[in-house]
Amino acid sequence: MILQSVITEDGSSTLFVPELNEHYHSIHGAIQESMHIFIGAGFKQLKTFPACILEVGFGTGLNAFLTLLESGKEEKQVQYSSIEKYPVDESIVVKLNYPHQVDPSKTDIFKALHTAIWDDKVRITEHFTLHKIKSDLTDTQLPDSYYDLIYFDAFGPDVQPALWTEEIFRMLNEAMKQGAWLVTYSVKGSVKRALKAAGFRIEKLPGPVGKREILRAFK
Repeated sequence: MILQSVITEDGSSTLFVPELNEHYHSIHGAIQESMHIFIGAGFKQLKTFPACILEVGFGTGLNAFLTLLESGKEEKQVQYSSIEKYPVDESIVVKLNYPHQVDPSKTDIFKALHTAIWDDKVRITEHFTLHKIKSDLTDTQLPDSYYDLIYFDAFGPDVQPALWTEEIFRMLNEAMKQGAWLVTYSVKGSVKRALKAAGFRIEKLPGPVGKREILRAFK
C-alpha cells in the first residue's frame, strides 16, 4: 500500500492512501482532531486508573503518543492496546512530525512506540505500557469485560465497511467493562444504528475543526 506524507492545516503530519482516496487524519489538523476526539472526549473523561485502553487502528501512532503524554502529565497508569493489520513502515514514520509539533524532547519516545515489538506488552514509560496487536480486528480475540475506553479510529465506513458493523461493535461491547465508552469520529447513520443494535447508548458531541459532530457510545 502506497502512503504519501501530507501536512495538515495545523502543521501536523498525516498520511494519504491514493488507492483508497483516504487520509489517516483530518486535513484540517491531525493533532487537533486527535486531541479533540480521543483525548478530550475519551481519555480526559476517565476517572479510575490504572486504565485499559483499546485502539482500533494504530496507524501513525498519534493517538498512542498523545495518550502517553497525557498519562505522564497526570501521572496516571495506562495499559494501551492497539490493533493494526498494516503497520506503517519506518521509512514513513521518520517523516511524521508529531514530536516536533508537540514536544521535541519526546522524539525518542515516539520512535519507541513504533519500534516496540508486536504482539507483546512493552513498557514505554513508567506510566504507559503498550501492546501492539498485528491483526485484522475481525480475526482478533479480545478479553471479556476488560477495557475502560475504546478509540475507534479505523478508516471510514465507506472504505472499511466490514469494521463498522453490529457484529464488530457487539464484540467490542463484550470486551468493555460496564460503564466504559467508545469514541469515534464517524456519525454516519449506519454507524449509529449498528452501535445501538450492539447494545450501546450513544451521544453526539461537537466535533473538531472541520467536523460538526462526533460520537461517544456507552456500555
